Amino acid sequence: MSFIRLLPELLINQIAAGEVIERPASALKELLENSLDAGASDITVQLEAGGIKLLRIRDNGRGIAADELEFALMRHATSKISTLDDLQSVASMGFRGEALASMAAVAQLTLTSRTADANHAHQITAIDGQLSDISPASHPVGTTVEIRELYFNTPARRKFLKSEATEYAYCEEAFKRIALSRPDVAFSLQHNGRTIWQLAAEQNGLTRVTTLLGAEFGNAAVAVSRHAAGLSMTGFAALPAYAKSTRDAQYFFVNGRFVRDKVASHALRQAYQDILHHQRHPAFVLFFTLPPAGVDVNVHPAKSEVRFRDSQGIHQFIFHTLQNALAIPAQSTAPVAEQSHYAPTQQGFSLAQNNASYQVWDMQTGAGKSGVMSGEWRSSAADTASGNYAPYSPLPTSQSPDEHPLGYALAQLLGIYILAQNSQGLIVVDMHAAHERIVYEKLKNALDEERIATQPLLIPVSFYADALDIASVEASQTELKKLGFDIALLSPTTLAVRAMPVMLKQSEAEIVARELIDELREFGASRVLTERRNELLSTLACHGAVRANRILSVTEMNALLREMELTERSGQCNHGRPTWFQLSLHDIDKMFMRGQ
Repeated sequence: MSFIRLLPELLINQIAAGEVIERPASALKELLENSLDAGASDITVQLEAGGIKLLRIRDNGRGIAADELEFALMRHATSKISTLDDLQSVASMGFRGEALASMAAVAQLTLTSRTADANHAHQITAIDGQLSDISPASHPVGTTVEIRELYFNTPARRKFLKSEATEYAYCEEAFKRIALSRPDVAFSLQHNGRTIWQLAAEQNGLTRVTTLLGAEFGNAAVAVSRHAAGLSMTGFAALPAYAKSTRDAQYFFVNGRFVRDKVASHALRQAYQDILHHQRHPAFVLFFTLPPAGVDVNVHPAKSEVRFRDSQGIHQFIFHTLQNALAIPAQSTAPVAEQSHYAPTQQGFSLAQNNASYQVWDMQTGAGKSGVMSGEWRSSAADTASGNYAPYSPLPTSQSPDEHPLGYALAQLLGIYILAQNSQGLIVVDMHAAHERIVYEKLKNALDEERIATQPLLIPVSFYADALDIASVEASQTELKKLGFDIALLSPTTLAVRAMPVMLKQSEAEIVARELIDELREFGASRVLTERRNELLSTLACHGAVRANRILSVTEMNALLREMELTERSGQCNHGRPTWFQLSLHDIDKMFMRGQ
């Protein structure tokens, strides 16, 4: 018969270490957070064998007084909370008082520290949970924690550690997360005597972001900034063209703490939902702040999970903030960071005007006319009939490429791409993808405002339909009218399209109608107009967009460029593919080795 008894303190700490200190990277994270809580402005990390043999963190923070060193290595001893109210509004990175005690139970730990008012530093060591006497030591103001032979006394746990290279990769990722969260702090990382990262303190977080994630991320990033009702979200989000096959470039911080939260993750995915290609994942570095009482960080010992007290409101704030940042049709005339190598880029650009009126230039005549796009382009019959491919001619003297970010059309390439000239060099536009996005955004706006313009067909288009098709149409007449369609029953086996949205009049009525009816059959009318709304409108826009091999006049091409400059998310089609790229004059010169 077994008896209930108290566990030894060392065993308790070793059990706790299994949750708190999963691997060297977990220990590194806890120690870096302690350094930040201590007010450090310079932190040095030294690793050996991926952190398994040695993990040393040195900082210039406030330090620990000699008579508190022993408490620092005891469970549930902390300077960061003392009451339940403190726990419910934690503002520090650490607060549980478990990490150092757990490390001391499963590693050989040395803690050396000095406060500003002390004449010298003091040191304490722990082996197998046994603490040494406190002794004098040499150390500047701040703290050094040295951990050797992690899990040396729990071999069953140590055998689950991966290779040194894998454990180092986890450590480097933990280092990056902390370094991204505090650009105002200098960090350095060494592994096996080799310096990997040397990061100077800075006030501009963009430099830290591009240093750690690369100039490619910087080139594709748009700034995110919104403050409202005590909530704030700032940082950088990459345009969909930079999307990755993994989630490795996703950094979301809540009150400075890196977390993976279901509410935030869902809101972020939703913000990218109709601009991201298939199974690609977005990239971002975002900092969300709210009053500490509004979030519970005491969910898991590793503190990587949080629970928001107003999850619905937080979801909406994050979603709308990021969606609006990504929706801006143009950002800046230069990329966020300089490119380190040649590659066509999809730069941001400045919005030239804020209304739907603009000058459309015919580059053959130099004449201009005002126009407002409505889903298609009006061109002269002579231009279209002649198969004019818009040969190059100089810009009108009163116009320059600077006046419009996407420049002015030069030619059409193989009936697929538009070539345009702006002040940077050459713009290449996928005309179908670009027009698809334009039509899609117009359909969304029109449906939201219940004003989708309908055009009766001169000759109704009839087609065969089975009983389920007919039943779906008869049961969904209200929803069909909201979408701008008039589909009627001609016979027990025949339906007829009598009217459809003006923006889709270039598409084939039967094909579009069948797509719509298939949605109604499978999901029902109510779901089609709610959770399936964007998927349906995207499909309709694809059918309504200009097709490849359609010959466009210069006027039509310029009209498309102007529409892109005014359309939200015009950098990506509805499936997340890029709609345009910039090839700078410098890049072209390099291709031809000019100046070399």
